[in-house]
Amino acid sequence: MNKRLMVSVLGIAATVMVSSTAFAEWMSKGGERDEALHLKPDHENGIEVYEVCAACHLTEGWGSKDGTFPQIAGQHQPVLVKQLADIREGNRDNPTMYPFAKPEAIGGPQAMADVTHYIAKLPMNPDNGKGPWEKGTPEYEKGKKLYEDNCVKCHGENGEGKAEKFFPKIQGQHYLYMVRQFEWIRDGKRRNANPEMVDQIKRFTHDDALHVINFASRIPVPKEDLAPSKEWLNPDYD
Repeated sequence: MNKRLMVSVLGIAATVMVSSTAFAEWMSKGGERDEALHLKPDHENGIEVYEVCAACHLTEGWGSKDGTFPQIAGQHQPVLVKQLADIREGNRDNPTMYPFAKPEAIGGPQAMADVTHYIAKLPMNPDNGKGPWEKGTPEYEKGKKLYEDNCVKCHGENGEGKAEKFFPKIQGQHYLYMVRQFEWIRDGKRRNANPEMVDQIKRFTHDDALHVINFASRIPVPKEDLAPSKEWLNPDYD
């Protein structure tokens, strides 16, 4: 084999090995995350604990279209548990949420199991914040191609994610929130990001990011996962 080609092949193999090792570490279990995922959730306590979260995410779990707070309603429970545990353990920087995520604010692993199970069962907002480019525009089509080429493996064809691998559901998420998180992940600012995703999107330009997130924000959410209307109010907090 040509020496230059051999060096190239070995370099690619080393990169794949490092990426696989980093991903295995990202997926590794333990601590509160593992404990919470093996506890039986208490629905009534989940309602009570969620009152702390509702101050920002709203009683419906819909967050805000301006991207300040994400929609968490309907998100996979393992994803919610992982993100909450990462914030509590200092693996994800989120100064706004940290005081509300601490054990003193919501409790230990049982409370984590209860509140995340409750959030995962909430119906999603049928009117999430969407990007500016509608289906049929060049920007939408470019975003669709980028999504198909780079995002389907983890987030699924319909943005449904994979609960067992902690890949979040992104269908129905607010455009501006996803843009911010995408850029933080690409630029290394979000420390608990999946290392495979960091590697996957590091060559995306600013426009690439806007276009692919525009497409993701417009992926339809299954009707059975949506609230009956955008005026729906969570009856648990009447």
